[in-house]
Amino acid sequence: MLNTKRKPASVAEILTEEFMQPAGLTQAALAEAMGVQRKHVNELCNARRRVTASTALILARVFGNSADFWLNTQRRTDLWDALHDPRELQRIERAKPLTSAA
Repeated sequence: MLNTKRKPASVAEILTEEFMQPAGLTQAALAEAMGVQRKHVNELCNARRRVTASTALILARVFGNSADFWLNTQRRTDLWDALHDPRELQRIERAKPLTSAA
């Protein structure tokens, strides 16, 4: 289960701190390597854009890791956010488990 006490590192944090900074990559250089507009990278770096399957595949190709790495990072953040958003929690708690008809 997800550790709910501490917010997991976001895609933005991992991308900038673990990949871009050590490699000395600017947003413009990463955008060129990814074949996307700089705005796309800027939004990823500032947590204003989520990682989609295609973006995960591109990042995996650029950095030599897996698409699952990027998608799992996004998934952990999404789950933590849902579990810590009062409105989302209300929606989740309204759901009723199905009972088996056995």
